[in-house]
Amino acid sequence: MFFRKKSKPAAVAPVPVLPAIPVLPPMEPAGEPDLRGLGVALWRRKSTIIMFTVVSAAVAFMVVNAITPRYRSEARLLLEARESVFMRAEADKGSAERANLDPEAVTSQIQLVLSRDLARSVIKKEKLDENSEFDPAIGGMTPLRTILGLFGMARDISALTPEERTLESYYDRINVYAIEKSRVISVDFSSANPELAARIANSVAESYLSLQQSAKTDQTRAASTWLAVEIEKMRAKVASAEAKVEEYRSQSNLFVGSNNSSLPNQQLTEINSQIAAARGQKADLEARAKQLRELVRSGKPIDSSDIANSESMRRLTEQGNALRSQLAEQSTTLMDQHPRIKELRAQIAEIERAKRIEGERLARQLDNDAKVAGDRLAAVTASLDQVKKLASQTNEQDVQLRALERDAKSQRDLLESYLVKYSEASARDNVNAAPPEARIISRATPAAKPTYPKKMPTVLIAAFAAFALSAGFIVTGALLAPAPAGRTYGYGAAGYAAPVFAQPRMNVPLPHMASPPIAPVLPILPPMPVSSIEQVARRLRQSGESGRRVTVVGSARNAGTTYAAITLARALANEANVVLVDLAFGAPNLSVISTDPNAPGIAELVRGTAGFGDIITRDQFSQVHLVATGNVGNDGPALSASPMVQTVIEALAQSYDHVVIDAGSAADAPVQNFAHLAQCAVLVAGNPGDPAVRAARERMTLAGFADVTMVAGAAQTAAA
Repeated sequence: MFFRKKSKPAAVAPVPVLPAIPVLPPMEPAGEPDLRGLGVALWRRKSTIIMFTVVSAAVAFMVVNAITPRYRSEARLLLEARESVFMRAEADKGSAERANLDPEAVTSQIQLVLSRDLARSVIKKEKLDENSEFDPAIGGMTPLRTILGLFGMARDISALTPEERTLESYYDRINVYAIEKSRVISVDFSSANPELAARIANSVAESYLSLQQSAKTDQTRAASTWLAVEIEKMRAKVASAEAKVEEYRSQSNLFVGSNNSSLPNQQLTEINSQIAAARGQKADLEARAKQLRELVRSGKPIDSSDIANSESMRRLTEQGNALRSQLAEQSTTLMDQHPRIKELRAQIAEIERAKRIEGERLARQLDNDAKVAGDRLAAVTASLDQVKKLASQTNEQDVQLRALERDAKSQRDLLESYLVKYSEASARDNVNAAPPEARIISRATPAAKPTYPKKMPTVLIAAFAAFALSAGFIVTGALLAPAPAGRTYGYGAAGYAAPVFAQPRMNVPLPHMASPPIAPVLPILPPMPVSSIEQVARRLRQSGESGRRVTVVGSARNAGTTYAAITLARALANEANVVLVDLAFGAPNLSVISTDPNAPGIAELVRGTAGFGDIITRDQFSQVHLVATGNVGNDGPALSASPMVQTVIEALAQSYDHVVIDAGSAADAPVQNFAHLAQCAVLVAGNPGDPAVRAARERMTLAGFADVTMVAGAAQTAAA
């Protein structure tokens, strides 16, 4: 690059052209590790690393062989309800099976296996307090333990009781845990003697079952004892309550009838029944008498059950039927005026008159019976009133009696329930029907191989640790070693240290100075790598808050800026909500891909002719939201400098994950106005090696963009 000065008046000598400043090849920043130099340092000290590793492995091998091995044996218990349905209490027989144990119950059973009472019983049963493995004081203090105790690195076993020493060793060797996703408890025990380890694991399981069964038996026996005492008390209470009931009944004359009810109430029921029967009988007799009179009065044939039941009426009916037969027989040979015919008709008329007289007599008899039924109804009604008065007088006494009876009944029911429970508890205690809620499903057997220490893994881990430690010390020494004096080294991309030279200053005479002053030094920026849109999108996602806003600027017109902005927005929209804002007021292009090309944009929002929700549209081919420039007219520079633009970008940043700004070309757009809107920038270059691209990059850096990434415009145009 050449630096020239502006032309001066003719009297001033022309300014000489300065030679070009040499540009060094790009280098990686100083301070990064030289992997090749570290590899050389490690290779030089390989004998030290190998020796330290071998020695450490040998020491570890001797230590693990000196340690007393331990053998582990395992017994397993299954927690389940083993009680038979025939031995359950009467209240529990309806349930088909008991509820399953929850994880908390399994954990509680584990704590029971680890209880100190169970541990003491196992220690006493197996005589562990007489074994030197469990009581170190039996074999005497070893020199190593004595030395460690003097320095406070080991406990003084002489300060502990024999029981505490044995319990400490016991708990150090036992491990009880639940098998995942099951109700199985595993009991592990380790010892230097494999047979002793298996025997103690089985003893722990058996002692747990015995302890559980003993607890259930004690619970049943305690319940039986308590119920026996309570039953004697309840018997006295029941006898007293029943005596009070009988005494009060005799004093109040509240005797009980056949239906277990008081006599007045029973009398009321009976009298009500009699009244209903009397009323029905009276109504029936009156209806029959009325019907019989109507038949007699109308002259119609009298057909009634009362007539049919009368002997005289039956006789008259038979005589009338016989006379009618004779009349019918004589009428065939004699005329109507014949004396015999007249005689028969007169006799039939006399029979009918006698029947009517008999019907009147029967009706009067029914009236008399109805009157008798009415008198009886009146008498029964009077008796009902007397019984009501008596019942009203005994209601209060009856209420008190019922209260005493309820109290006696509750005491009696409680006594009966106690008797049933006492019988069940006695039977369960007598037949020993309280099995433990667990059983041994796998007994421990002596182990063939020790489980501690793991010799081969321990030696390998020690060797690897020694190797890593020695290599780490060598790498640390190489990194902290001082560099040769007189030069400053940076680590190049090729893996070797390249010297960094300072750039010389160039002096350029100014018009008003007598001697040539020092010319300004322009920053020499290394060539910028070209990234793809996918790389830019990935970097923005990983940048967090700083990558939520990005400005896309072209190095020149027609560099593919809009296409790059569209492609970047669509790439980000695959995993986030993205809005693409067109701030290229000199050459707006985004409206062509909008679902509403004629929608208002930034210009209308700044002028106040459109609302915020009116300017947001959608991309036709993706999920990207768009904000176009709108009708800019001649107000492009004023719109770029408007503070409303920053307000719009801030509002969009609150609603979207990423805001992509299309600023147009760097030659037309005031890039300094966009630096405070988005610190990240994407420079779209048609030809990355063009000096104009370098100038645009310098301009964006001076404008305040903290992160500038370059993409190739031609490639993005093809992709779009």
